[in-house]
Amino acid sequence: MLFILSILILSACSTSFEAETDWKVQSFEYTNQNNEKVSLNDYKGDIWLADFIFTNCETVCPPMTYNLSQIQQKLTDEGLDDIKFVSFSVDPKVDSPEILKEYIEKYDVNLENWDLLTGYTQDVIETFAMDSFKTVVVKDNQSDQVNHGTSFYLVNKEGTVVKNYSGVQNVPFDQIVSDIKSLSNSYK
Repeated sequence: MLFILSILILSACSTSFEAETDWKVQSFEYTNQNNEKVSLNDYKGDIWLADFIFTNCETVCPPMTYNLSQIQQKLTDEGLDDIKFVSFSVDPKVDSPEILKEYIEKYDVNLENWDLLTGYTQDVIETFAMDSFKTVVVKDNQSDQVNHGTSFYLVNKEGTVVKNYSGVQNVPFDQIVSDIKSLSNSYK
């Protein structure tokens, strides 16, 4: 009986990670806020969180960026400061590297591990978002806004989206940190 109880306790404390999605991120090479080329290969071997934002956003992007900055801080507090953050602009015509840099500097973030990407056409980001992250990106022709998903996406070291989370309301901060810790431990 003691043996069975021990197994139950150990399994409840398990840090094994279980993926909920299996979406391969398509190969890319874009430009970050420092005007440097960044490709999918640059993230191979890294765990990263991704989202879709734009600097002219009047609704969800500022809270999403703030929430992601809070996750970055929580991960740093947990000693997980090697996790990467990638924000894809959904308005690449407006969001130059300089504008993206100006945008992110309004937040208290570590830019050593955060890339804001641009340098593609609107069609490219719309297709990339759907193919890689199963999310919609659509430019609103009646305004300067872009409709897009508001999730955070957890990507493993092989470049596969393994989980997604709400990025605006009821953000599961503790669950995201726990999942990243478990995913990180699964590589050890």
